[in-house]
Amino acid sequence: METLVALVVLSVGLLGVAALLLQSVRGSRTALFRTHAVNLVSDMADRIRANGNAGAAYGTAQYGAGGPAVSRCAPTMALSGTNCSVNQLAQDDIARWRADVLATLPGNGANLPAAVVQHVAPPGAGAAERYIVSVQWQEPGDTNNPDQFSYRSDVVIMPRPAP
Repeated sequence: METLVALVVLSVGLLGVAALLLQSVRGSRTALFRTHAVNLVSDMADRIRANGNAGAAYGTAQYGAGGPAVSRCAPTMALSGTNCSVNQLAQDDIARWRADVLATLPGNGANLPAAVVQHVAPPGAGAAERYIVSVQWQEPGDTNNPDQFSYRSDVVIMPRPAP
């Protein structure tokens, strides 16, 4: 009888440890996706800063459902890059960034991860341009929570003095 009671107590304890381990793995996975989101948004912010004269060309709304096309402005491992205009480079940056977001962040069924850059025009001459860079995703297998996770950052580009 004592052995049975000890086995029951041990079983309950092991079930608790297994549930704790499962919750820990889920938390680690969520933290990893959040880290990816921060890195992806920072990547786009750096691209915008590097091509600061592109202005509204970084706004993703203007490209519609199909999205922008890769212009091969930047070299890759297999292909050499070409010289592009400021707007072509912005379009290339958006296309590559969206592909990275789709490859890195998870979706859940029909809910694919979203990558959006909103350009806020300066209110007047000499004012700063503002961009709102955001990504959204949904944890895989998370059917209990239909809400998506998101990360957003504001990028402010101060006007450059004329040469």
